[in-house]
Amino acid sequence: MAIFKRKINIQSELNTGFGVNSENSGGRFYDRNSGGANVVKRGVGILNRYSWYHTMLAMPRAKFLLFLLLAYIAVNFLFAGIYYLIGIDHLAGVQKGSPFKNFTEVFFFSAQTFTTVGYGRISPVGFMASAVSTFEAFLGLLSFALATGLFYGRFSRPKAYLNFSHNALIAPYKDGTALMFRMAPYKNNLLSEAEVKVNLAMQLEENGKMMNRFFNLDLEISKINALALSWTIVHPINEKSPMYNFNYTDMVNAKIEALVFVKAFDEVFSNTVVQRFSYIASEVIWGAKFNLMYHADIKNGTTVLDLNKLNDHEKIELLSPAVTTQ
Repeated sequence: MAIFKRKINIQSELNTGFGVNSENSGGRFYDRNSGGANVVKRGVGILNRYSWYHTMLAMPRAKFLLFLLLAYIAVNFLFAGIYYLIGIDHLAGVQKGSPFKNFTEVFFFSAQTFTTVGYGRISPVGFMASAVSTFEAFLGLLSFALATGLFYGRFSRPKAYLNFSHNALIAPYKDGTALMFRMAPYKNNLLSEAEVKVNLAMQLEENGKMMNRFFNLDLEISKINALALSWTIVHPINEKSPMYNFNYTDMVNAKIEALVFVKAFDEVFSNTVVQRFSYIASEVIWGAKFNLMYHADIKNGTTVLDLNKLNDHEKIELLSPAVTTQ
């Protein structure tokens, strides 16, 4: 792949936190799924590397529920094994049978003890079985308290709940072109004072070395009072833009990435929420425009926002001679 060597006559930003030496960084800067920095930390133990509380809060819902279920089963298997080693004769009320039957009996006794349900048919006999069941009941109380706290933390954690268009577009704008993408809220939360900032990252050759450079993109509108419908972000590509006179090949060679940072105030939580997203060169479509994604309902009494049309666009001819399609 060719190296991008064009000189950009615009001051770059130095305080982005992503470093300047491109040889020491790899991949995109923002992870598209999580919105976080695409950075993996090394040099410390796994117990110190992760905040388990943050990990459990950010974990996808299905994965979180599966983790709790597997942890619950694993703990009960562990204690069932301990009871089995102690001997089922130390558990009064066990209906003896095959080894599998005996193990299921102690497994369900463990589940009843761990959840402090205690139906009463099976009870510990002797010091060892009583001591283990006492510790298991204590551990169960702590575990369910932690699980309840995690459920509440996940339920009450404020989020922006924004969806972004899968692609950014190079579209006609006034007498030239502009970089455009759009976003829309997909929950019934109320976002006000929404503000967006877009930085353009690219790799430039300086003194024989490839360097990461970041440029703040001027936007047609960077702040709105309320984010109720879709919001199309527009960056005019003019003499003040670092993308001026770029074509698709230039964007690929420069390994550009548009870093999107959105901040808004959630009126229900009375808290500020943020969300991040990014677009690389292969995710930019040249010569296209977005289709409208909202309309009045049949009775003309409310506005319908069709979120399934967030990515809808149509190809259109660009008038700027500086633009080359893919």
